[in-house]
Amino acid sequence: MTEETSIKNLWKLRKNAGLSQEALGERFHLSQQTIYKYENGKAEPDIDTLIRLADYFNVSVDYLIGNVPKDGEEKDQSTLDYTVEEKDFVLKIRKLKPDVRLALNAFIDKLQNEQ
Repeated sequence: MTEETSIKNLWKLRKNAGLSQEALGERFHLSQQTIYKYENGKAEPDIDTLIRLADYFNVSVDYLIGNVPKDGEEKDQSTLDYTVEEKDFVLKIRKLKPDVRLALNAFIDKLQNEQ
């Protein structure tokens, strides 16, 4: 495996999120060494892991691996400065059924109106 097969933007995304290799690995049930290998082209993740990493950082898989996305632009990173807790919350919400998301959204609206 060569440097070209590394997940080119994983290091940058991880650093921007303020995460160590160990912390990112823990979030995905991977070792620090595995994250190191992904970043340095010594191992390649399976497609499920690639998708989960892209979802976590709110980027396309193409951007994550260093390809230019089809539309020629990466997602606007300026609006995605979420805390780690916010990212975890969003990932949990994405796993909910649509009707449960709607109910959660209504509940959040109610909480905001009570403040």
